[in-house]
Amino acid sequence: MGGALACEAKENMSVDYFQQHRAEMLPFVPTNRRRVLEIGCSSGLFSGSLEGASETWGIEPSDAADEAAKRLTTVIRGFFDDAKEKLPKNYFDVVICNDVIEHMRDHQKFLGEIGDYIAPGGMLVGSIPNVRFYNNLFEMVLEKDWLYTDDGILDRTHVAFFTEKSLRRTLERNGLRIVRLEGINTDYLVRTTRRAKIYRGMAKLLSIASVGYFQDIRYLQFAFQAVPKHKS
Repeated sequence: MGGALACEAKENMSVDYFQQHRAEMLPFVPTNRRRVLEIGCSSGLFSGSLEGASETWGIEPSDAADEAAKRLTTVIRGFFDDAKEKLPKNYFDVVICNDVIEHMRDHQKFLGEIGDYIAPGGMLVGSIPNVRFYNNLFEMVLEKDWLYTDDGILDRTHVAFFTEKSLRRTLERNGLRIVRLEGINTDYLVRTTRRAKIYRGMAKLLSIASVGYFQDIRYLQFAFQAVPKHKS
């Protein structure tokens, strides 16, 4: 997690939280990825697995940085605001933010700054939770509930929430041109309860009945590629 996320936010998370391979994000990382920076790199499993990368940098505020240092070329312990003075500008072919931006207290400031560190022809890649995901939507509308949890869409350390529409607007208003934005982890089953399975079925039917208008509620997250407008 990057930005100015509260220092204690990751201290109490389980080890499993940091062991995320995120294979579904690999197709979004361009093949031109010699110099990679991952913000909120956790234990370095994702960027450390990228073939063809000659330099893999990571920023990580938690103890997972120690594990990341075994897998990546350079790891800076801290948040983006702490680390940015140590980063070379116009340097990285790819900057990765997997489920990080929603934790930042000032994500717009981050998005406005990150382009300075991306090389000409490079891009920002990331994933964002979908607050309109069917399980969250139905719990709010049908159960009248909004319960913060240790992880997931309503992770209590999230300080910003996004729909597909608001994510597009946020990226574009902060100097980024969207190359690709798609829903990922379709029909993800949050729990194995009967109610959760019913909600998943309802989401499928609603998407079909609305001729795709509600298709977005079937995506747990959105993944994107974006490039700085002043360099594209």
